[in-house]
Amino acid sequence: MAVDTLEISDALGVVADALARSDETLALASRHLDRSLVDVLAILGFDKRYVSARGSYLYDENGRAYLDLHTGEGFASLGHNHPDVREVLEATLASELPGGVQIHYSPLAGLLAEELTQRLPAGLDAVFFASTGAEAVDSAMKFARAATGRPRLLSCDSGFHGVTLGPLSIVGDEFFKEGFGPLLPGCARVPFGDLDALERELREKDVAAFIVEPVQGRMVTIPPADYLQHAQAACRRYGTLFVADEIQTGLGRTGKWFALDHWGLEPDVVLVGKALSGGYMPVAAMVTTRVIYDKAVGTLERCYVHQSTYGRNRLSMAAGLATLRVIERDGLVEHAARVGAFLRAGLEELRERHELIKEVRGLGLMIGIELGPPRGRAAKLNWHLIHSASEGLFPQLVVIPLHRDHAMITMAAGKNDVIKLLPPLTLSEAQAASFLDALDAVLSDCESGSGKNWAVVRDIAVATMRRRVPLRSR
Repeated sequence: MAVDTLEISDALGVVADALARSDETLALASRHLDRSLVDVLAILGFDKRYVSARGSYLYDENGRAYLDLHTGEGFASLGHNHPDVREVLEATLASELPGGVQIHYSPLAGLLAEELTQRLPAGLDAVFFASTGAEAVDSAMKFARAATGRPRLLSCDSGFHGVTLGPLSIVGDEFFKEGFGPLLPGCARVPFGDLDALERELREKDVAAFIVEPVQGRMVTIPPADYLQHAQAACRRYGTLFVADEIQTGLGRTGKWFALDHWGLEPDVVLVGKALSGGYMPVAAMVTTRVIYDKAVGTLERCYVHQSTYGRNRLSMAAGLATLRVIERDGLVEHAARVGAFLRAGLEELRERHELIKEVRGLGLMIGIELGPPRGRAAKLNWHLIHSASEGLFPQLVVIPLHRDHAMITMAAGKNDVIKLLPPLTLSEAQAASFLDALDAVLSDCESGSGKNWAVVRDIAVATMRRRVPLRSR
C-alpha cells in the first residue's frame, strides 16, 4: 500500500529529498553508516527498498506486502505508523508545548509516569525517563550502587541488556564484548535458573543488584517454575535489589502488561523500553521506589547528577501516553495472549510433523522456534558445514525462503539455532495462520530433499569461510 506522496511536503524539502533519493538508500548507508550490515542484508536477500509501512506490513517499491513478524526487535508493537499515535504527535507539535527537558517539566512527563506506574506493583512510583533501553539499564546500575552502597552487579548467562559500555558489562554473551574491553569491574554472572549459584553470589552481601530478564530475549528462554519468585526472595534476604529488565517483555508482549505479572513479582526496579512509544520515538524508563530514587539522587546537591538530555521530551512522552492508551482501549494485552496461544498451538502441530523444529517456546507474542539437526545423511553434512562456517547461520535455511518466497519477515536470534517472532500486538489470527502455512511450506521443501534452500545457505557458509581472515596479534 503505497503512500500518496503528492500532498507530503515541507518548506525545507527534507521529505521531498528522501522520496526522490530513496533508490540510493542502501548506497548511502554503505557509504556513511554500517557497511557490514548492508553487506549482510544483500547476502540474505533482505536488501529490499521498502517505501512504506502500515500496520503489520512493509511495502516494497513494487507494491509487494511483507508481513513483519519481527518489528525491529519488537519496537513497533502497535504495528507500523499507528494512526492514533501519529495524531497525538501531530497535535503535540501543533500545541507548541515546551520540550520538557533540563530546567523544567512538561505535564506530559508526569502523566506518562503516572499511567506507567499504575500498571506496575504498588510502591514502584518513581520514574526516570531515558532515550534507550541501554540507558535505562545503565540508570538502574548506577541507582543500585548509590542506593545500597555496594559495588557488585549480578546478571545471568545468555542475558542481554544493551551494548553501551555499562550494560555490555552485564551481558551474558561474550560475542558482543569481543574487542570492547576492559569493561566495568564488579560484574558477575550466574546461570539462568540456577538458584544455588545465585545464592552463593548473594551471600557475600556485596551485590547491589541482580538484573534479570523474566523471559530471556536472546533465545526466548522461559524460566524454570518458581525460579523468579525464589530469586526475588533471595535478593530480599541479602539486601540486593531485584531488577526486572522488561525492555523486550513489557507492555503486553507476553500476554500480560508486564511479564512479571505471570509470576506475581514485586521487583525493586522495572526497566521499560522498545515498545513504549509504539514505534515512533526513542523512549525508555527506569521505574523504582521513591526510597531508592531518593537515596541515589534525592538531595538538592545531587538533583543534576543523573540526567538525560532528551529523556522526557514532549514527543516521546506524548507517544508513550498514546501507546498505553491504545493498548488499553483495544484490549491488546488480551489479544496478544489469545493470538500467541493460537500461534504456539500451530507451531506445536508443525513440530510434530517436521523434524527441523526441535522446540517451541514463548509467552504471548514472544516466541522462539529452535531448529534441530536433520536426519538425512546429505542434510546432516550440510548442517555441519553451515555450523562450522558460522553459529547462527542455520536458521537462514528457513528465514531466507520465508522472506523471498512468502513475503514474511522473521529473524534469526543470534549465534544459535533459534528463529524469534516478535510480531505486532495487533497481529490477527488470519495473519498468524498465513505465517503457519508459509512455514509449513518452507519446512516441507527443506525436508523434501530438493536442496534449493540448502544450496543457498551452503553457498553463504562457503563464502563466509573463504572470507574469514584470522586475527593477528599486534
